Amino acid sequence: MSDRKIRIALVYKKSYNFFQPDHFDRTSYDFFFKALKRNRQLEISYYPCEKKFDVSKIKGMCDIILVPNNRIDGCPDILIGIKNSNIPVISRTGDPHDSKKYNQVKFCKKNKIEHLFSHHPDSLIYKYYPKNIKHKTIIYGLEPQLYQNVPPFKTRIKDRILITGKMGRTDLRNRIANYILNPRRSGWYLYKLRTLCKGLGYVEHTGLKEKLSDNKNQDYPAYTSKYCAIIAATTFYPTLKYWENAAAGCLTFMEITEKNNGYFLGYNDNETAIFINEKNYKEKFQQYLSDPDNPKWEQIANAGREYTMNNLTNDHAVSSLVELMKEI
Repeated sequence: MSDRKIRIALVYKKSYNFFQPDHFDRTSYDFFFKALKRNRQLEISYYPCEKKFDVSKIKGMCDIILVPNNRIDGCPDILIGIKNSNIPVISRTGDPHDSKKYNQVKFCKKNKIEHLFSHHPDSLIYKYYPKNIKHKTIIYGLEPQLYQNVPPFKTRIKDRILITGKMGRTDLRNRIANYILNPRRSGWYLYKLRTLCKGLGYVEHTGLKEKLSDNKNQDYPAYTSKYCAIIAATTFYPTLKYWENAAAGCLTFMEITEKNNGYFLGYNDNETAIFINEKNYKEKFQQYLSDPDNPKWEQIANAGREYTMNNLTNDHAVSSLVELMKEI
């Protein structure tokens, strides 16, 4: 493409849950409706629709069709005429282990979606998608304006460690049932270390949805930045919480292992985060809790925040998306 602005048609279902104004999770809305608009290389047009969208309506009016995901909750069921169109289609994709459940590979083929982006590494994506579907890792989701003003580290709760997110069940009966009826999809399977952390007496946990619903004026960064230390733990791949927690100026205990391949995020152990795993997590927590006023914790937290804000915001993500668009 030339140096002129890239014309983007964002095509999405009107009913898409994550674009609704009253939805508690603003991540998708902020990225697609705010961050994209801020990039001077893009010209965005929005096309809300129902189950079908006729691409002939935008012929000659756009260079790229962008859809919020490769599922029928956010994307129309069918892009009519896309097979005979030369307009490339780019889609965000979510948890790759859901691809079979929602027939996402077939959906890509039906709607000529040949380019995906997500904050997952290629090594994970191509366990579930064929190589003919191109993928680019783009670490999106962090809206920088929400993290401009966070309270000083020294003023925060220091004697408890916060954890947020979905949890598994630890009772053996439930784990056996999930192993049989819900293999590789249970909370215990996907969030084992996170679930183990919840059981510790010094770990604070409240379901995020419930917490934010109780206080409409409190968003995720306002909630997390009340604490000095926080845990981000997912078994098979890092999630948005990793860089959100660091951006909030928290000392972030991150599950980084060979299994979840979290190294690609760019954080360094004992420099911008504290790396934990199933063998050392209690020891790492005690090192902090036994000496919470040690200045090194604040230094690591500040360095993690600086790295995140300089490298992993939505504006950086959109710049990476623009690079992908120029390559097509």
